[in-house]
Amino acid sequence: MATIGSASLSAPAHPHAGLAKSLAGLRAFCRRFIAIAFHPYRPELHYMRGPGPAWRAKHPDDQA
Repeated sequence: MATIGSASLSAPAHPHAGLAKSLAGLRAFCRRFIAIAFHPYRPELHYMRGPGPAWRAKHPDDQA
């Protein structure tokens, strides 16, 4: 049985290709993180807690 060997190792197409790929991944992560962490809509700030004083003034008999 014969084996085939190679004396040279293949090099990446660009010496910084791995670094560029890592930075692109980090940049994508940061963009997603900022979009989620600083999203302008916060439903807990808009939560309705029940009828207010104007409703109570118009409906004096319906107060619980």
